[in-house]
Amino acid sequence: MAAGDTVLVDGFHAIKHALRFGADIPLALAADPDAALGLAARLAPDLADRLAATLTPVPAATLAALVARPHPTGVAALAVPARRAPAHGPAPAVLLDNPRHLGNIGAVIRVAAGAGARGVLTTGTVDPWHPSVVRSAAGLHWATAVHRVGPGELPPEGPLLALDPEGADLRDVSVDDGAVLAFGSERAGLSAETRQRADALVALPMRPGVSSYNLATSVAMTLYHWLARSR
Repeated sequence: MAAGDTVLVDGFHAIKHALRFGADIPLALAADPDAALGLAARLAPDLADRLAATLTPVPAATLAALVARPHPTGVAALAVPARRAPAHGPAPAVLLDNPRHLGNIGAVIRVAAGAGARGVLTTGTVDPWHPSVVRSAAGLHWATAVHRVGPGELPPEGPLLALDPEGADLRDVSVDDGAVLAFGSERAGLSAETRQRADALVALPMRPGVSSYNLATSVAMTLYHWLARSR
């Protein structure tokens, strides 16, 4: 659910992260403002005053009618998306090559934000700012750059390392400054365009007989490898 130039952010933790990282939230609703502010006092005291000034009380039935799948915390907001490409810098960026699963995209954004990646780029038709993606990312879209690009719009700077079972073992590979880490879609893998553009193919270590990792797990393992080498 989105209205105009805003996107739905539902759930206390998603709104907390969005506010903490600078989201513009023109409207926020709460079925039980006291309960929401109680959560803020325990989990986000730095935002308690802002939430108190932002939340508008509404009946639970009204909130349920506005949100397709109401969050158990009973809060929802509209926020202005911060659609931008990752800035130049030493940290890697993550490229999701035609991802299809909204929850997976959100989980990747959450991992990328936590690890300090420059941002998450996606190709294909799925909007990475879809409300289900924002929900899965716990509102951390505003903590990193999230942007959809065409295959010809991939960042020209920095090496492109594409994850592929036929690549070199990641443990033997250094992630250079400014690298773009490309991950194929859940079913089809890397597109021909991304594979051709890649400077190197790298593979995650995997026990024989296991066919694959979850997309977010693959991203987390690769970013942890970068973090461990860059200390």
